[in-house]
Amino acid sequence: MNVSHIHVARKPLIHITLPTYSRMWLVSIAALGGIVQSAFTDGGYSFLLALVAVATALVVELLVGTVHAKYTSMGDGSSIATALILTLMMPHTIHPAVLVLGVLFALLVVKQSFGGLGANWFNPALGGWLFSYLSWPHLFRDALIQSHLVKIQEGIGKGILDPGGSPLAVLKYMGFTTSSLDEGIVSFLNQTLFSRFDAELPRGYIDLLFYTGPGIIADRGALGLLLGTMLLLAFSVVRFLVPLVYLAVYLVLVRLYGALPFGGIFGGGDMLFALLSGGTILAAFIILSEPVTGTKSLMGALSVAFILGILSFVFTYPGGILFGPLYAMVVGVVFIPWVREMETILLYKKARRIP
Repeated sequence: MNVSHIHVARKPLIHITLPTYSRMWLVSIAALGGIVQSAFTDGGYSFLLALVAVATALVVELLVGTVHAKYTSMGDGSSIATALILTLMMPHTIHPAVLVLGVLFALLVVKQSFGGLGANWFNPALGGWLFSYLSWPHLFRDALIQSHLVKIQEGIGKGILDPGGSPLAVLKYMGFTTSSLDEGIVSFLNQTLFSRFDAELPRGYIDLLFYTGPGIIADRGALGLLLGTMLLLAFSVVRFLVPLVYLAVYLVLVRLYGALPFGGIFGGGDMLFALLSGGTILAAFIILSEPVTGTKSLMGALSVAFILGILSFVFTYPGGILFGPLYAMVVGVVFIPWVREMETILLYKKARRIP
């Protein structure tokens, strides 16, 4: 055997320090945090949706294992992670049948038809979400019609603007009131913390952390997801620079231009509102950081994060799309194969030879 012709390629996921099953179960735990928070305020319906999604994923894996007797990915937890992430992207009142069909499409079409985990080029959860939304847009519209994001759009459509450029102010004009929990916590923080810096936290942000109105489960479980991201960062499941660059670009653009659609001025955008709504946390820490459909190199990942931060702003603010960050992730995943090809040409062209 002539070893001079053996080439050792760089591993595409070499930055991942944990085995696949550990990473997938940690992602599932992080996703479950947001689902549980949402379930507390909807009578457990969000948790029921998650159970339905997970049960569907397990059935799919059993079927795949039956057809391919020597192969099943049930133990690695990837299908369960996909089911839970898809659940986070769904409205919390959606019919379970929609979620079942979304999971089936995600696992059978997007994942398994390309060869299973590691071979699929598109994010299965995103694929299932797109399939569900495009197939039954009226169900999504009906489920979100009373959500805070839709009400803000309705207010702007009626000419309700705020000189400060605050979406929370537009919500107030539309009849939304802050909860007693928000009032109490904000008053406490202002008196004990922000007063030391001659600053004041406006009312409404605590309600975003504990949002109980209609919306996608990711927004209703913002605090739980934030706690879950700490777990992912602590175990190095997520390369922290990737969501950091994405959020920095997105939120800086929101700060500079985000107040304009609400009647505000340049530099007065509400970054905290942008962070806690529209699926931003889910997009930044779970979808964008997914390695199978991501880039090979850190440089490539940061470049994609930078571009998707811009797209998230464009889709959400000038574009008026409710969940701009999620749509930006869809665009990003579509172009990732091209980015990987460029990485191969620019970074991995020279194969290492075994002497």
